This record gives sequence, C-alpha cells and structure tokens, in this order.
Amino acid sequence: MSSGWKIEYEGRARKQLKKLDRTAAIRIVRDLEEDLARTGDPRAFGKALVGEWSGFWRYRIGEYRAIAKIEDDIVTIFIIEVAHRRDVYR
Repeated sequence: MSSGWKIEYEGRARKQLKKLDRTAAIRIVRDLEEDLARTGDPRAFGKALVGEWSGFWRYRIGEYRAIAKIEDDIVTIFIIEVAHRRDVYR
C-alpha cells in the first residue's frame, strides 16, 4: 500500500496530547504520523492487547503508549488513548 495509513485522533487522545510537555507530544505525533502511517502493515509495529482491551493495539513511544483501533476497510488508525505507560491502562 503506497499511500500508507491515515491517522485520526479521538477527542480523548487529543486532550491527553495537549496536557503532555511539548517535546513528548511532538515525538509521539511524529512517530505515529511519520513511521506508523507510512507502513504497509501497522500491526508489525504494535502489539495486540487482550482482556478488556481486546481488539485494540498498543504502540510504544518511549515512556508513552498510544492505544489504537485499526480499521482495515478504511485504511485508518484511530488513536484513542495516549498516556504514560504507568497510567495508560487505567
């Protein structure tokens, strides 16, 4: 897939990014937009979650985690949560 994946940020993820320090937020968005969006298979970089998070994927960006829902039919990755690793699953 040459065009890559579209990244969409849910409202909660947008708010969480705004609360982070600027450097961390820039790194997270850059990694998602540049690396993940350009890949042919977003599952190659993430990890499938289980339990109550089943159906979602986790992306590790330093000390932070982005939780996403991958929609293959519309080639879109919805970022639903962005938080420090100690807080993201709460």
